[in-house]
Amino acid sequence: MGVKKKREMQVAALTVRHQDLEILRSFADGEGKNLASLLLHCVQLTDGVSQIHYVKQIVPILEKVDKNGLCDPTIQSCLDILAGIYFSLNLKNPLKKVLASSLNGLPEFFLTEAINSFTSHLQEELNTTDLYSYRKVIDNISSCMENFNLGKASINNLLKNVLHFLQKSLIEILEENRKFAGNHIVQTQLMNDLLVGIRVSMMLVQKVQAFQGNLWKASSSPIWQSMCDLLHIFTKFLSDDDLLQTIQSTSGLAVILFIKTMFHPSEKAPELISSLLLRSVDCTSIPEWLMSSCRSLCCADIPGSALLFLCQGTLAMLDWQDGSMGLSGEALLLDTVHVLFTLSSQIKESTLEMFLSRILASWTHSAIHVLESSSSSLKDRLNGNSSIIGKLLEYVYTHWEHPLDALRHQTKIIFRNLLQMHQLTLEEADSVIDPFFLELTESVLLLEWHIKGKYICLGCLVECIGIEQILAIDKTIPSQILDVMGDQSLVPYASDLLETMFKNHKSHLKSQNVDSTWIDQWHETWVSPLLSILCEGSLDQKSYVIDYYLPKLLNYSPESLRYMVKILQTSIDAKTGQEQSFPSLGSCNNRGALGALMACLRTARAHGHLQSATDAWKNLVSSARVKQGLVHQHCQVRIDTLGLLCESNRSTEIVSTEEMEWIQFFITYNLNSQSPGVRQQICSLLKKLFCRIQESSQVLYKLQQSKSTHEPENELVNEQPSVSLQLYKNFMSSICNSLFEALFPGSSYSTRFSALTILGSIAEVFPVSEGRGQTVYQLSHDINVDRFQILMECFTSTFEEVKTLAFDLLMKLSVAAVQFQDSEKLQGLFQAALELSTSTKPYDCVTASYLLIFLIWQDALPWSPSVATPQQAACGDGDKSAAVVERNTLLVIKCLMENLEEEISQAENSLLQAAASFPMYGRVHCITGALQKLPLK
Repeated sequence: MGVKKKREMQVAALTVRHQDLEILRSFADGEGKNLASLLLHCVQLTDGVSQIHYVKQIVPILEKVDKNGLCDPTIQSCLDILAGIYFSLNLKNPLKKVLASSLNGLPEFFLTEAINSFTSHLQEELNTTDLYSYRKVIDNISSCMENFNLGKASINNLLKNVLHFLQKSLIEILEENRKFAGNHIVQTQLMNDLLVGIRVSMMLVQKVQAFQGNLWKASSSPIWQSMCDLLHIFTKFLSDDDLLQTIQSTSGLAVILFIKTMFHPSEKAPELISSLLLRSVDCTSIPEWLMSSCRSLCCADIPGSALLFLCQGTLAMLDWQDGSMGLSGEALLLDTVHVLFTLSSQIKESTLEMFLSRILASWTHSAIHVLESSSSSLKDRLNGNSSIIGKLLEYVYTHWEHPLDALRHQTKIIFRNLLQMHQLTLEEADSVIDPFFLELTESVLLLEWHIKGKYICLGCLVECIGIEQILAIDKTIPSQILDVMGDQSLVPYASDLLETMFKNHKSHLKSQNVDSTWIDQWHETWVSPLLSILCEGSLDQKSYVIDYYLPKLLNYSPESLRYMVKILQTSIDAKTGQEQSFPSLGSCNNRGALGALMACLRTARAHGHLQSATDAWKNLVSSARVKQGLVHQHCQVRIDTLGLLCESNRSTEIVSTEEMEWIQFFITYNLNSQSPGVRQQICSLLKKLFCRIQESSQVLYKLQQSKSTHEPENELVNEQPSVSLQLYKNFMSSICNSLFEALFPGSSYSTRFSALTILGSIAEVFPVSEGRGQTVYQLSHDINVDRFQILMECFTSTFEEVKTLAFDLLMKLSVAAVQFQDSEKLQGLFQAALELSTSTKPYDCVTASYLLIFLIWQDALPWSPSVATPQQAACGDGDKSAAVVERNTLLVIKCLMENLEEEISQAENSLLQAAASFPMYGRVHCITGALQKLPLK
């Protein structure tokens, strides 16, 4: 496995104006120890990452300067240059945050001078008239308010100017956006600038200290006038359907925030907002500033989307914690949800539906906060029997099958929250026996299992009232859920619900029982139905249960594995010798208890619940049982048993002697599988085993080299590492012997496919070392003349896949391949390829193509210079230069073209005779095959 390189951080370097550079040069001291020297060195670097180091040294240098240094023109100039640098940096440049963080530690006696410098540069920014530079200024305003003391002070000093700039920039950007109607690229950027401008305006109100008092609220105050103008702009944005909905929704937040901040007395703000939402504003009684800023909201019809976003702003911008708004806040909460219910029946657009679902979920969160310290009247309005909860349930039932995943997720949040809301309305009562929860649980259980929302609601009910109440209504719920796991679309929902249920049940039983007898009840409820499905369920049920549910159960309760094994072993033993009469033992159409056992053990080992493979065989399952699984009539039982042996959660786990014996036993009987899928799985699992052998052998080599005296983590390496390594080598040689024996002449396609694929995996996993470390096994060492000939004979197969696999394997064995060649054999091979290329049998030209490509890549053509010195040719694939391959390809193509030209001239005399005696498509196929394999990059 390769080591993933850590991605290097890219930081744009900071720069200064030419005149600032000259100032730094003039103030830099000869020793390079003052602040000017530091900054000069910093700005001359071209690497932003290196500059960070120098920026962090600014404050330590200033800390060494005494108060008298305040009058030093060097310090004053440097602080001014630092302010310029800060405002020149991009918002996302890490240097900007590093500089701000560093300057937060500035000695107190330098603060006034620094604030003056930053205020001056911020004013320069605010004087910008280039519309396409507004975004940079807005970003700078934003960054000044983000944990930066000097920035906040500068904003406070220039608050009037900042507000005026934001007002001006929003108006001009909107106008520019209208000019570019139809130009989506420009409009996207401009609308993004608008969105950022609105957010920064809100941040300003929330973070700037000046807004905490009332001095700015005088109608003659420039700040107040700018606030009114901004509120007017946000009101226009809110109803402007030409803008992005994110701009409209953010404007809704801004409108409520500004009204909350500006309205006096603040205690009356909830009543005002209620009247805005209910469209019942008394235009004669509201302040003049509000009427002029929000006339359309107060006295005119507004779109449903605008009303929706005002509801969002109400829930997001007001303080719902601890009932701080009193009875007027409770009334506003109820008014808001009634407006949302009305909008729910009117809104049809999918994006607005998504907004509505999120806002309803937000309303339930706010309701929970209010209920924690609310009046009894509100609790009566929000208990489970209230009309509001009824409408929320109706919304959930209507939308839990919605095609949008995000909207379905919101229905889950709403349902969970309404359960919590009802709990908060109960007066110290037991929620388990509460009529609302009982009726709701029964009604949900009566729904069909194909309804996905049923799983979500049951999961929430389990979290709220516990699983005991549900099991009391129907003990077969676990079995019912497992029964639907044959439907792939329901599997994730069913497995998640089961996990929620069995976790809750175990926690409940543990808390109610002092002894360990509760585990038997838990196993009977959750594990027994699982085993029943694994033994007798449909193919899809078993597959999905093994993939989704079984790992979750074992991860939560690893000790349940012993219970599973015990039950399944008992079932197998009870049926031993009676396979024909009792299907639970397993047949070609049924996995039975043995299949269930192997599936459980395989899953447990793959997830790390079998700490030691040897212990597992000794204490859980016998050798005879494993062998029984390896030759079972049902192919999936064989695969699961093989997976049990090959898969492990630790890639370096030592392969035991028993495992090696069983793998050898498996290969003897399973190479001839007729199912392509089964063959593929067998080859894949064996490759995992070979990787484990390779990686664990590297651990053994290190142990052998270090001669460590530490206690090994695996008992299998208590033996000498050299003994285990020799066992590995013997095992791999034995496997290869079996595979080559399976490639006898006349062997079936499936056998050859399996054997060649596995051999290819071995050659890939155990590559030729070429001095790059030790490898426990090399296939090339077990290749002799006879085995080379066996692989060459695979080219005669009528199946192209067999030819391809044999060719790929020979290419991987290039070191061994060439040493078995001499000029006479090469001439024979080349001549045979030429003859096959004109065969009337189509598959013969495929054989010819592979033979020629093999000779090309091995640099083993009869006239090749390397043939005379096979030692040079045996130097490995890595030394075959592209030039040699190109030369050989050219020679072969020339030869084929010469023959083809001669045959074309003969075909001109008699096309019929040419087709019958020497068809030309074979030559063409060989030419295209050689060109396709040529590395042209």
